[in-house]
Formats: sequence, structure tokens, C-alpha cells
Amino acid sequence: MNPVVGLDVAKGESQVQGFLDKKNPFKRSFKILHTVEGFEQLLQFLQKIEETTNTKPVLIMESTGHYHSPIMQFLDNLNYIYIVINPLISYRAKSSSLRKVKTDVIDAYHLCELYYKEELEPYKKRGAQLLNLRNLTRQHDHLTGISSQAKLHFLAILDQVFPEYRGVFGDLYSNVSLLTLLEFPSSEAVLLAGEEQLAKRIASLCTSRSKQWANERAKLLIIAAEKNPFQVNLYRSLIISLEMHIKMVLQYKEHLSNLKSEINVLVKEIEEYTIIQSIPGIGKKIAATIISEIGEIDRFDNPKKLVAFTGVDPSVFESGKFTASRNRITKRGSSRLRHALFMAVRCAIRDNRKSKTTDEIIPRNKRMRQFYDKKREEGKPFRVTVIACVNKLLH
Repeated sequence: MNPVVGLDVAKGESQVQGFLDKKNPFKRSFKILHTVEGFEQLLQFLQKIEETTNTKPVLIMESTGHYHSPIMQFLDNLNYIYIVINPLISYRAKSSSLRKVKTDVIDAYHLCELYYKEELEPYKKRGAQLLNLRNLTRQHDHLTGISSQAKLHFLAILDQVFPEYRGVFGDLYSNVSLLTLLEFPSSEAVLLAGEEQLAKRIASLCTSRSKQWANERAKLLIIAAEKNPFQVNLYRSLIISLEMHIKMVLQYKEHLSNLKSEINVLVKEIEEYTIIQSIPGIGKKIAATIISEIGEIDRFDNPKKLVAFTGVDPSVFESGKFTASRNRITKRGSSRLRHALFMAVRCAIRDNRKSKTTDEIIPRNKRMRQFYDKKREEGKPFRVTVIACVNKLLH
């Protein structure tokens, strides 16, 4: 016998349906909660199937973002084999029926039927190391986006309070710059403090720099305060908002720095990290993202499978005598992986020099640049060429 259990996973609960063999359902479908009691109920059901068939059942479920994670961890601890499928596969199977019915019970039933129809591979476990790396890189991307929004709001308020402040420090978002502005947020505060006090405070905030540098920054700050169009700030609310956004930007900088440190510790133990960085154009952050999003590379026995997983393979549309000549990429894989590879190609074909001395381009990756130029000379648009480069990079 070939038993299987279908799980239609939702937020905090799952619908369970068992089959002893093809076209042989086992008992009625029931619902469990993602709690200790619910998992104990599921385990008892699995043990009953095992007693009946003398075979450990395979479990099948859809990928549902993070909702199926508790079940996966529970099954890992008990060494059960399980299959996690793309929802598009199960949707296609459900659509084969003429009747338009959608319930959790029927969905769990269809998952069991799908197991017997398709040749599905068991879920290959990602190591805890790669899962941790994926979570950290995704969190880093998420916080980077939020931090960028906070900086934009900060600039909008700064333009209404102290626009001349932008030229005082080389990096507006450096800690010394933000902390100085936090303490002296307006022309009034700067001019009241005076040059000597400002120089002392800047020197204390940035001990790695000389006193002369601090004195120069203090002079520039005084000049900026005198030029500032908002000599007297009428709106206290803007000062409060400015201080709040400075603290937010500083906090995000600290969180991103901590995440980066954690990522660096994790990737040092992964051999592929050093190997993938040997490709010109791929830096530390992009390498960590590519490795974590791909997972175990041995899941793919052919480069074309990796290309399809990434979602940069061209879609195909034919009907009768018609064959589409303009086909978009499928975009069925990880969008973060596609973005990381896109950035890797952009970095690879870019000029490697900080300042151009001749019209000749000296790229980071000469082979990739030659391939890029060849495609462009063939008349391919920029994005089509970059996707072709991504495909080549994956191979």
C-alpha cells in the first residue's frame, strides 16, 4: 500500500485527509489547530494509518508562505517524509474538474489525489544554517527599504527646518552628523552654542578625527546657520518630527549593522560563499542573498532547472499556427534571487574605474561585458540583454 495524508494549510490550522492507497480514502477529513494538542491529534492519525498499512505515510501540502512552517518543524522532529508543492501545481489539478467547488475538505482531498497522479519529489531539507541566512538576508532587505523611507521623510523635514545643514558633513547620515543635528536642530541652537562649544561637541562625537577637522566642521555649521532661511522656527512640531526621524534613522543603522555582522558570521562557514565571490561583480551581500535563496544547489541536476527556479526562463505560447515571438520571462521563482542576480550583472558590466580617463570601458567582468555587448549589437533591448546575462551567470 502507498498511504498519503493531504494537509490544506491555513493560518493557525490545517484540514487533514488520509488515503491508504489510490482511490481509497481513510476515515473522514478533520481539522487540527497548530498547537501542541493539534499536532498530537495529527500524530495519532498518522500512527493509525501506519498500523493499518504497515507503512509510514507521506504527507503533502502546499507552500503557504510561513503558515506551513510549524507543521514542517513538527514532521522533521518525527522523521516523516513530506512534500511541499507549488500552489500553481495544485491549482492546475483542481481546475481539471468541471465542477467549481472550493472548500478546505475538497482541497485536502485533491492534494492526496495529486500525489498519486504526479511524480512529486520529497521536500529536501535546507540546513538550519541556510535557513538562518535566508531569514537574515530577507530581514536586511526589508529593513533597508524601511530605512530608505525614513531617510526620505527626514530630508523632507530637514528642508523645512535647516536646509543649509546638508553641506556641513561629507556624509549627512553619518553618526556624527545625525547626533550633531539632534543636539543642534535649528539655526537658533547653533548660533546660541557658538563655534567653540560646537567644535568640542563634534570632537567628542567623532574621536577618530583630529581637532582641526572638528573646528572646520564647527565653522561650516556656523556659516550654514547664518545662511539658513529659517532663522526663527515658528513650528515646534517640525523640530519634534526632525528629532524623531533622526533617532529612527540611527536605530535602523544600528539594526542593519547588527544584521550584517550576523550574516558575516554565518557565511564564513559556507564554502560556496567564497567560491561565488570569485565571480567578478558579486560582492558579500549579493553572494549571501544568492546562496540563501537558492538553498542546496544539489537540488538541481541541470542548469535549466535552476534557471526555471529563478523564473528567468522565457514563457512559451503557441496555438494552432500561431507562435508568439515576444515572450516574457515566467517570474515563477524568488523575486529576491532575481533582483540579486540582476544587480550582480549590472555590477559585472559596469566600468571598474572611479573616474574615466579614456572612452574605453574597463568592466569588472570582461567575459560578461563581451557577452552583453554582443547581445546589444544584435539589437536586443537593455532588459532583455541583462536577463540573458543573468541566464548565463546561472549556468
